[in-house]
Amino acid sequence: MISLIRRHTAALAILAAAVCAAPTAVIAQDASKAAPAAEAPAAAPAAPAAAPAPAPVPTVTKETIENPYGLEALWRQGDFVSKGTLIILVIMSMGSWYIIFVKLWEQFKLMRQAREMAGSFWKSSSLRDGAKKLKDGSAFRYIAETGLDANEHHEGALTENIDLNTWVTMSVQRSVDTVQSRLQDGLAFLATVGSTAPFVGLFGTVWGIYHALTAIGIAGQASIDKVAGPVGEALIMTAIGLAVAVPAVMGYNWLVRRNKVAMDQVRTFGADLHAVLLGRKIELRGAPAR
Repeated sequence: MISLIRRHTAALAILAAAVCAAPTAVIAQDASKAAPAAEAPAAAPAAPAAAPAPAPVPTVTKETIENPYGLEALWRQGDFVSKGTLIILVIMSMGSWYIIFVKLWEQFKLMRQAREMAGSFWKSSSLRDGAKKLKDGSAFRYIAETGLDANEHHEGALTENIDLNTWVTMSVQRSVDTVQSRLQDGLAFLATVGSTAPFVGLFGTVWGIYHALTAIGIAGQASIDKVAGPVGEALIMTAIGLAVAVPAVMGYNWLVRRNKVAMDQVRTFGADLHAVLLGRKIELRGAPAR
């Protein structure tokens, strides 16, 4: 009986050992298979790293936003009153700059003629020869010829009632006044532009504000998009009016000052010519008759 029990016990021990050894063998077999697989990548030469793809260049697009409140919009959206006001201001500005440049050129020529006259006229042997040395169209030649003609030709039934000295004085003074009148041509336009251009711009301002109030009344609300355009139009008109008036006023004052300097030289020449003409006449009267 005891031997039978021992046999059964030995059989159970062998069976238990076999059961425990089977998973261990399976695990060892799996480990032996996994080891070559794990060593294969390590044994293989390292592949060269691929070059990184270039980053895409971002495309910059310039977005153009149209200004709905600029000068172009003012002309495109404005009515005939706004366009008419703008045209008047442009004409005023163009006329002012034209007169400023033309009068500066005339003053430059007159001052150059004064220098030429001082170097040639008074060194001549006679007044007639001195007048011929001056350029045609020169203001000084005009005054000299006028005085000489008055001194040599005192004709006419009515002019004979005026004595010769008074007649020469009147002729020289009239020629000087004519030169002064020519120098002052266009200055009245500058004065007019300087005094009226701000009010023309102010009229455009009032008209723009009127449009702003109209837009508010139609929309029923005072939103910025309803009033920005008309108010911007009003401000542009004000700025243009000032831009037209300021150069006109400054140009007027500058030209008046330069005219005064130029006319001082003309008057001095006229007075000297008058004195020479009268002295020559007195000398001829006092000369003994032959």
